[in-house]
Amino acid sequence: MAKLYLIPNVLSDNDWQLVLPAVVPELISNIKHYVVENIRTTRRFLKQIDRNIDIDSLTFFELNKHSDKTQISEYLIPLEQGEDIAVISEAGCPGVADPGAGIVRIAHQKGLKVVPVVGPSSILLALMASGLNGQNFAFNGYLPVKHPERKRAISALEKIVMTEGQTQIVIETPYRNNALIDDLIKTCAPSTLLCIACNLTAENEFILTQPINEWRKQKPDINKQPSIFLLGR
Repeated sequence: MAKLYLIPNVLSDNDWQLVLPAVVPELISNIKHYVVENIRTTRRFLKQIDRNIDIDSLTFFELNKHSDKTQISEYLIPLEQGEDIAVISEAGCPGVADPGAGIVRIAHQKGLKVVPVVGPSSILLALMASGLNGQNFAFNGYLPVKHPERKRAISALEKIVMTEGQTQIVIETPYRNNALIDDLIKTCAPSTLLCIACNLTAENEFILTQPINEWRKQKPDINKQPSIFLLGR
C-alpha cells in the first residue's frame, strides 16, 4: 500500500545528519512525488540529502497560503494510484504549525496511509530545553500584531500559566521578535518565567529561561532570527 510520508526538514544550515534519521535518504531516493511549502528550497534540501538525485524527474505540488484549497485533494492522485508521496515543510516537522496538515487530513478522509518520520520540531526542542512544565503545555502560534489585542492575549496566557501551571508557547515572525520581547516584558509580572529559544540546532543556538525581571535588565537582540517563546512558572 502506498504511503504519505511526512518527512522532516532541517531547522538550520548545520549538517542534516545531526538532526535527521538515516531513513530519510532512503525514502527520498525512492519517492518521486512531493507536496512542499516551497519548491525552490525543497529542491535545494533534496540535493543536500542526495547529491545524485535527479531533481528534474520529480513532481512537486506546492502547498502554502497561496494554494488553491479546492485543488489540494488532487495532489494525492499519485498516492491513490499506488505511488508514495512525501510532504516536506520549510523547516521542522510537516503538519505542525504548517499548511501540510491540510493534505494529511484529506489523506485520512480518503483512507490513505500516513507515516510520520522522526525529525526536529522547534516547538518540542524549545520545550525540552526550557525547564518549564512539559507535562501540560499549549502551543498558541502567533499572537495578535496590534498592541491592545496583543497585550490582552499575553495577559490571558499568563493567567493560564499562573492558575493552571500550563506552559504557554508562542512564535513570531522573526523581524518582530524584539517587539514581542518588549511586549512580554512590559505586560508580564516580574516573577513569570520566560524562555527564549532561537536558532535551534544551529551553531549560534541560544536558549535561556529566567524571570521577566531578569530579562528587563538585559534584552537579547534576536531580530530576524527564528525563535520560540515560552511562558511558565
